[in-house]
Amino acid sequence: MQRRHFRTLILGAGAAGLMAGAHCGPDTLIVDHAKAPGEKIRISGGGRCNFTNIYCDSSQFLGQNPHFHKSALARYTQWDFIDLVSRHGIAWHEKTLGQLFCDGQATQIIDMLMKELDKSGTTLWLNTSVRECAHRDGRFVTRVENAGQDIEITSDFLILATGGKSIPKMGATGLAYDIARDFGHEVTETRPALVPLTFDKGRFAPLAGVSSKALIRNDKTGFEEALLFTHRGLSGPAILQISSYWREGEAIEIDLLPGLDLATHLRRARHASGRRAVTTELGQLLPARLVSFLAEVSDLTGNLADLSDVRIASIAQAFKAWSLKPTGSEGYRTAEVTLGGISTSELSSKSMESRKVPGLYMIGEAVDVTGWLGGYNFQWAWSSAMAAAGHIAR
Repeated sequence: MQRRHFRTLILGAGAAGLMAGAHCGPDTLIVDHAKAPGEKIRISGGGRCNFTNIYCDSSQFLGQNPHFHKSALARYTQWDFIDLVSRHGIAWHEKTLGQLFCDGQATQIIDMLMKELDKSGTTLWLNTSVRECAHRDGRFVTRVENAGQDIEITSDFLILATGGKSIPKMGATGLAYDIARDFGHEVTETRPALVPLTFDKGRFAPLAGVSSKALIRNDKTGFEEALLFTHRGLSGPAILQISSYWREGEAIEIDLLPGLDLATHLRRARHASGRRAVTTELGQLLPARLVSFLAEVSDLTGNLADLSDVRIASIAQAFKAWSLKPTGSEGYRTAEVTLGGISTSELSSKSMESRKVPGLYMIGEAVDVTGWLGGYNFQWAWSSAMAAAGHIAR
């Protein structure tokens, strides 16, 4: 068996691992089982990488400890990463709600990180599987397989950056959780997050492809963004956002006309255009297919002049507080991130270092910190990576 020593070993060549590798200092090795680095970066944002959000602050993150992420996010902010992107000459633009995307391809972010790795002298091994990870005689001992060879790597520092379980077709596994448990760390409940919600029997198949702005609520929070109907259920940014707060058996409530007092609108329309069909009036506010679909579950027959105040109130309730109970989600197959992960209770919020095993660090999606849709999870990757790397390199 071949034996090698590195000062720092990083498991995972995703966003967090690459960022950390560029800043840990000399004699650093990153290993990953994938054929190429940064695969989730490559596919993110429709291939343009929503790399951060200008409105990023601590309020857009979930975890058992609602304060843990504050330190890392405050010390390496979205503005720091934007500066890095700009220094590499990568053009970017802002979309809705502060989301920042590359003008070009997401691979520009990967190329930027690889240039940073080259500048730091960090070594990257791809197509490398981790077989065993332990701590003996004051050092970390990690056995990997690379190009058919068993290699034993000793290191002074070990960073777990292998992510969560989301998108298994790209090789996502629970490796970080297994290693963390082996080192005595608790792993909180994990579940798919930022994921479409499903319904039985193709309930919304007739509406597949229809999109509309909506406010999606449950008893915890609400999000006003686009709603998309699919053959399997509901998707779109508003649904992905609420999915992080939803649990099986719970209902969600949909306001299809956020910001509009529909009852008042219909009463005024009844007075001004009484001969107009109810569906015609509603079709001016919402996609016609959606109005036709709702006509099957709510009485939308007749003209506006036919509407009593009681019927107007009933229609307003149907469109402004549509209660639905999803049967499930599409799971890790399409989830953008994993909710939960390595418990933060025994990690330093300043350095991401284990309080149980000195020299062991855990960063990125593997940790029980999950951001909203819109660049927040990438910012957590950059910030947590810099917290760990800065502590190691000091």
